[in-house]
Amino acid sequence: MTSQTQTQTTSLTSMLSKPDSRKFKINTGSYIPAVGFGTWKSSPEDAYNSVKTALESGYRHIDAAWIYGNEPEVGRAIKDSGVRREDIFLTTKLWSTYHSRVAENLELSLKQLGVDYLDLYLMHWPVALNPNGEPPNFPLLPDGTRDLHDRNFVDTWKDMEKLLSTGKVKAIGVSNFDIHNLEILRQKCTVVPAVDQVEMHAYLQQKNLQKYCDERGIHITAYSPLGSTGSTVKTEKLVLEIASHHGCDPCAVLLAWGVQSGHSVLPKSINESRIRSNFQAVTLTKDEMEQIESLESGQRYSQPAWGVTVFHS
Repeated sequence: MTSQTQTQTTSLTSMLSKPDSRKFKINTGSYIPAVGFGTWKSSPEDAYNSVKTALESGYRHIDAAWIYGNEPEVGRAIKDSGVRREDIFLTTKLWSTYHSRVAENLELSLKQLGVDYLDLYLMHWPVALNPNGEPPNFPLLPDGTRDLHDRNFVDTWKDMEKLLSTGKVKAIGVSNFDIHNLEILRQKCTVVPAVDQVEMHAYLQQKNLQKYCDERGIHITAYSPLGSTGSTVKTEKLVLEIASHHGCDPCAVLLAWGVQSGHSVLPKSINESRIRSNFQAVTLTKDEMEQIESLESGQRYSQPAWGVTVFHS
């Protein structure tokens, strides 16, 4: 390795080890870091190692969920990272079999994460599943379809609203909600969600949803901001050209597009170098932003067969 390369590597490592200054203000008055770290589909061991690496690299926004099955390891990584709990924006999610037992699911997550409070608690899906079904986490009917529970997500949200007075959650929000379901909440509930976490990337830009949320003070966080496994968005010719111009990884370009579009992003990786490069700050020009916007195709990767309509558009 040359002296110049060593200097560049040291400089990049130093930069990435600093807490992130890119943030968005949410409707509670607090701030959510623009670049977070996701833990979906991470094994317990991978979750521990990757979250610890992310925190050591400067990430201060960690996204978890009870259903991911790795909350204990995420919590242990937070503790072992040496980063103060109050410096981390920690999110986890209410699972669908707990829609009628909101406080219980929260307590389970707090215990597994080893923390006293969450910065954000999300309703994972606007779908309730049978709390007594089999298998327990994804209950099915004899014909193989989802065993749904007759509880409306409005009632679940009202139970989540009650959590705000306990001090155990600083903000509540939703995940996988489209305009149709957000409008139902707006008409029937008191608290406006602080965040709507949805699939959003260059192939699925959700402009109408972004506009709706912007007008109502709901911040959007994008999961799968780099597409999903097998997505070609990272290898699009124009993305590669923009990355070459900036001397960065194509993923950093796509994440920069998301942040500059006005939403936070949740890249996920178990590779140490990838975790660090995803955190690199890149500033795109107006022309580059517009070029990436031309990639819109409406491609949605996450659309489970719930048996009810979740995405109405």
